[in-house]
Amino acid sequence: MRFKKMHGAGNDYVYVDARHEDRDWPAMAAAISDRHKGIGSDGLIILLPSDRADVRMQMFNADGSEGEMCGNGIRCFVRFALDTKALQLTDQTVRVETGAGVLSVTPLWADGVMTRASVSMGPPRLAPAEIPLALEGQGPIIDHLMEVAGQKIPITAVSMGNPHAVAFIESDVADYPLRDIGPMVESHALFPNKVNFEIVNVLSRDRLKVRVWERGSGLTQACGTGACAVVVAARLKGLVEEVVTIDLPGGSLSIQWPGSGDVIMEGPVAEVFDGDWLE
Repeated sequence: MRFKKMHGAGNDYVYVDARHEDRDWPAMAAAISDRHKGIGSDGLIILLPSDRADVRMQMFNADGSEGEMCGNGIRCFVRFALDTKALQLTDQTVRVETGAGVLSVTPLWADGVMTRASVSMGPPRLAPAEIPLALEGQGPIIDHLMEVAGQKIPITAVSMGNPHAVAFIESDVADYPLRDIGPMVESHALFPNKVNFEIVNVLSRDRLKVRVWERGSGLTQACGTGACAVVVAARLKGLVEEVVTIDLPGGSLSIQWPGSGDVIMEGPVAEVFDGDWLE
């Protein structure tokens, strides 16, 4: 099976053209993502035909569970679709069907190579029932004290098609025990579909420093939907302006949200290698 490995700001995925493949994709994702016995990645993304958009993206986390969307993954996905000729070469907007709906991706080019992309990520969902979050009310839920491991973490809840819990902290995010706390937040009873967890330092009104524990994948170098959720949460709290740079361990993303409507994300696209998966 032919594959390509790509990453966006260090958030790495294996891509497969599945238009003519029929496999156990959850099991394949877990095997491929293994960083010791597989290719090594945060998950698997497959390309499928769509009757609603130009192409369809289906993503699986490193543990084999299916995710609704991946912000870094969708940028690389469009380049993969171009490389496999599933899409014609274009500098126009590409419509991609995802588990979170149809999203628009605009390739950005340098010397004839797609090196970045801008993605219209849709509007954030803030009502508890839409996240989903096991609380009553219409939302937004800001600084709700969630008890984890004997401590109370103030989380702001946002869905970008997938659920996020965002916590702003004073101490350096680099020192936060995310490997220990992340799994407990992910599986907390407050989130019936589990959750992605972001911890945030406010560096200025146009720059945030973020680390992420991703649902189904664990610690990752970056999370595109997470970066969007962080900016939405920061805007709800009045901490940042409309355009914000998000510094993640694997690189930086630019997020724009005026306070209503669609969140716009821009970030890098990089190919790592391609090859054949032998079973």
